[in-house]
Amino acid sequence: MAINLNQPIKPDIKQLTKYLEQVNDSGWYTNFGPLHQKLTSRLEEYLGVKNLLLVSNGTLALQVAYKTLNVTDALTTPFSFVATASSLIWQGIETSFSDIDEKSYNLCPSKAADVLALHSEVNTVVATHVYGNPCDVIAFDELSKQHNIKIIYDAAHAFGIKVNGESVLNFGDASVLSFHATKIFHTVEGGAVVFKDKVNFDKAKEMINFGINHDQVILNVGINAKLNEYQAAVGLVNLDGMDNVLEHRSNLFHAYCKGLAEVVEIPYWHRQANVNGAYMPIKLKDNHQRERVRRVLNSANIQCRQYFSPSLDQIFVDSYSYSTENSHMISEGILCLPLHTYMTLEEVFVVIENVKKGVK
Repeated sequence: MAINLNQPIKPDIKQLTKYLEQVNDSGWYTNFGPLHQKLTSRLEEYLGVKNLLLVSNGTLALQVAYKTLNVTDALTTPFSFVATASSLIWQGIETSFSDIDEKSYNLCPSKAADVLALHSEVNTVVATHVYGNPCDVIAFDELSKQHNIKIIYDAAHAFGIKVNGESVLNFGDASVLSFHATKIFHTVEGGAVVFKDKVNFDKAKEMINFGINHDQVILNVGINAKLNEYQAAVGLVNLDGMDNVLEHRSNLFHAYCKGLAEVVEIPYWHRQANVNGAYMPIKLKDNHQRERVRRVLNSANIQCRQYFSPSLDQIFVDSYSYSTENSHMISEGILCLPLHTYMTLEEVFVVIENVKKGVK
């Protein structure tokens, strides 16, 4: 029997049908409808945030954040999902890559500071909480003050993550979430932006509705990035069981870490942060060892993924890259193992034994 890399949460069909009947009865299918408003309120409460703006997908969430905060020249991480950087480049934003920390795999604040000292044109740093592991948010706060720049976090993996009891989404000028079906919490497709300042939230809310304000006047160029009521319905159903989901995934993550601690390298987790079990990354010595492990896992019908590889600076070669050796090294050995809501502890043990076999 196969062990899948991921398996999206299936919303309870009976609960979902009730919400969809409400939508059909009201005839309000999109444009900030009742379920959109309800999901916004519930997510703000659940995540401990304000100024949360729902949008139709995570990539648009990034683009809306960049546009709202007037990002013109960005320094970002080469070790992330492609959308973090491609959404910058798509919008014609000057994009450069700085190296990551070799232990956490997150964008390194000191290396970013070195770049900012040389290039005053950069007005924004875009950092990813890789695998849900928080960046050094305090260091980036200091960097923001010293260089008068904005900080945007790609928090697509960081649903439910807190640092010292505070939602990681409250750091920086904006944090971006993805609610794609493969994520811990999903609305099939969808996403959100959490803004530090209400004025930016208001600006972005007009922007995602074609630039139309509350008086139905078009004041600026906008786009259509609204989350529809059917998507919101899925989100409301999935949110009901989220505590159990996070607890289960966290338990699986810890079981993996315990079983593989002396076998492979695992990212060094932020000491003041919780774990959400978004992914289970391991770092092998090099690509040769990774291929051996992949072959063993594949022969046992266990899925895995080189997530993230290659380093993004090797894809977007027209963007400037500042000494990204750590990203290259980690990308050469990174592998993500199965971890999802429907996975069992017994399956984790099976994966662990096969990884050990591949490493030997």
